[in-house]
Amino acid sequence: MLTFLSDDWIAALDQAVATDERLGALTADVSLVIEQEVTDTPLGEVRYHIAFDRGRVSVANGPAAEPTVRFSQDYATAADIATGRGSAQRAFMTGRLRIGGDLRVLLDHGDVLTQLDDVFAGVRARTTPPVAAERA
Repeated sequence: MLTFLSDDWIAALDQAVATDERLGALTADVSLVIEQEVTDTPLGEVRYHIAFDRGRVSVANGPAAEPTVRFSQDYATAADIATGRGSAQRAFMTGRLRIGGDLRVLLDHGDVLTQLDDVFAGVRARTTPPVAAERA
């Protein structure tokens, strides 16, 4: 099993996106970088990014040099979203998920994000469910 947000988990996401032909085809004309920041995790602060570069997709540890969009949330929020106990939309509306950058690009590429979620499903199935953190 993979540990949510661990280096091995990020590497598994990278392998999954790199080998998905449909995702590659959908992103043939897409140039987009999405950065994720998760604070207060059992592993400390975790940052990783997903880069879509005209048909090549990768996931890497660390901050992106020039993210198009940045998501920031605490561990409890990330765990809720990852396990389906909560939604990104609800977390955003309640201020638990902060978003920066060019959101229009995300709206323009909904099909890519849907396929990305499908690709990540295989990794989620091999991931130890994150432990919900207590909220203050």
